[in-house]
Amino acid sequence: MFARHITLWLKPNVAKEFAARFEREILPLLKKQKGFVDELLLFTPDKKEVVAISLWEKKEDAEIYRRGLYPKIENMMEEFIEGVPVIKNYEAEYSTIHKIAFAAVG
Repeated sequence: MFARHITLWLKPNVAKEFAARFEREILPLLKKQKGFVDELLLFTPDKKEVVAISLWEKKEDAEIYRRGLYPKIENMMEEFIEGVPVIKNYEAEYSTIHKIAFAAVG
């Protein structure tokens, strides 16, 4: 499994609308992507910073998403975001969210 970790900073007082648009417009698009498993949005208590973690079946699936749909999603959400999102990629080795165990790192 593969994970994309995106950190972004929100403009003041837009967290609720950001989350609503994500659920209403972005999540349905993600669910149609080949290999998409799950998405987790984490907000800091002050609602200024968001971490979005998406899980993908394979690195290739995440890469297809990154090149195709992700730039469109970034444009759809740009009115809420300050600065440039920071993106990191990870190999996911274990998740209790879906009770998925992966091979131990070796």
